[in-house]
Amino acid sequence: MEPMPTPTPRPRGRGIYLLPNLFTTGGLFAGFYAIIAATQGRYGTACVAIFIAAILDGVDGRVARLTNTQSEFGVQYDSLADLISFGLAPALVMFHWALESMKHDGPMPGKIGWIAAFLYAACAALRLARFNSQVGQVDKRWFIGLASPAAAGLVASFVWTCDELGWTGEELRYFALAVTVIAGLLMVSRLRYFSFKGGGPKHDRVPFLAILIVVVVVIAIAIDPPSVLLLIFAPYALSGPVYALYRRARRLPPADVGTSP
Repeated sequence: MEPMPTPTPRPRGRGIYLLPNLFTTGGLFAGFYAIIAATQGRYGTACVAIFIAAILDGVDGRVARLTNTQSEFGVQYDSLADLISFGLAPALVMFHWALESMKHDGPMPGKIGWIAAFLYAACAALRLARFNSQVGQVDKRWFIGLASPAAAGLVASFVWTCDELGWTGEELRYFALAVTVIAGLLMVSRLRYFSFKGGGPKHDRVPFLAILIVVVVVIAIAIDPPSVLLLIFAPYALSGPVYALYRRARRLPPADVGTSP
């Protein structure tokens, strides 16, 4: 009697790879929708769409790790989606809300307005490219340069808060110009920002107080989303320069340039 052939294990279906990419596509759609809403003057809706894109951007990577469906395609697709959601979308929202009105001050200020929007988008692209090229040399505790979702959060929360308070972009166009340029330059800076990712499994546990703080923050966001989000992203954006000044004042050795981009 001939021995029964050993059954070959069936390869896992590729359908599960669709799951994380669906979240990435959702974030891409939210960024695209933010651009459409901004062109129609619905700035609050556009800012909400950017924050939805940020949430989906945080989910897709975790879903891929939990389902063991990481792929090079997913990494590149996520990076391209981030360029739309956190590069082009915030730049165009700020342009339509405030920077476009700089043309009323003359031809040169008008050019400065759209150049500032382009600068932000270009800095987002450069930062994403730097991140992809240095992904194998990272220290997960730190970002080098302001992360593009955080920069988008700063821009979107600023526009959303001002719009909710009844301030027009034309009234704040030069302040908006400063926010746009600073956010863009922080993305390509060498300043270190805490990433909240921890340094490994030993950091997976968090103290009870941290959970309580998260609950309080979520409640505060539910009560007044634009203002609370601005109070979160503005200090975080300033934390990089403040930390650099602190290290210089304490005469600490230069930060390791090989840390996370």
